[in-house]
Amino acid sequence: MTHPREEAGAGLQTDRPHSARVWNYLLGGKDNYPVDSEAGEVILKAFPEFAAVARLQRRFLARAVRFLAGEAGVRQFLDIGTGLPTADNTHELAQRIAPESRIVYVDNDPLVLVHAQALLTGSAKGACAYVDADVRDPEHILAEAAKTLDLSRPVALTMLGIMGQIPDAERPADLVSTLMSALPPGSYLALSDGTNTNEALVTAVGVYNGQSANTYHLRSPQEIASFFAGLAPVEPGVVSTAAWRPDADRAEEDTADVSVCGVAVRK
Repeated sequence: MTHPREEAGAGLQTDRPHSARVWNYLLGGKDNYPVDSEAGEVILKAFPEFAAVARLQRRFLARAVRFLAGEAGVRQFLDIGTGLPTADNTHELAQRIAPESRIVYVDNDPLVLVHAQALLTGSAKGACAYVDADVRDPEHILAEAAKTLDLSRPVALTMLGIMGQIPDAERPADLVSTLMSALPPGSYLALSDGTNTNEALVTAVGVYNGQSANTYHLRSPQEIASFFAGLAPVEPGVVSTAAWRPDADRAEEDTADVSVCGVAVRK
């Protein structure tokens, strides 16, 4: 059996760290290269709590999808910036509650593509598809997503850690607005990103940006909250990642408050 990394072929950049693979390393995964683990260790040296922050963000995804599929009754999900599959992916979380849920994953990393095609298969009652696209091309994403999702019905758009990869010059808020404007009332946005409020994290990200194929742009909590403009926030609003509807039976890790998140609905 051919290993997914071999199938991904020449599209991989194995001479420089890549965000999806570094994130995979920080989450304890094996789908990364030495250059990625080295970058991860540099980040952890400057900011030892980064792996805990990565885990917190992953748990926010779980809580948000459970809310969206359960309390909100959403049956369609557009997950942009999928990253490498790990435990409790969006389709697993949603289809556990509603097997008929339909999920479209979007990423532009060739290693993610191969893993997604192999592992993100979904339930027999629902659907699971993958779009090889960049968040900077929302029109293409929407056109491809429409092959699996009914865009006349509510969709939950999830964007975890992806807008931080877009510099201000490329108008990240406009990208979010374009995507949400194409979705009908009753659609939701779940978004999280890293903040610039911790000096050690700012230093760590600066070191990472100096050697990576992708740069990450930390923003203030207020700037991240502006991505929800025009939408009605779900309680408790845009808050620290650990504070968004924490599980009553599971204490969150005690780590630096360096990321914010929220869920909001288009009325």
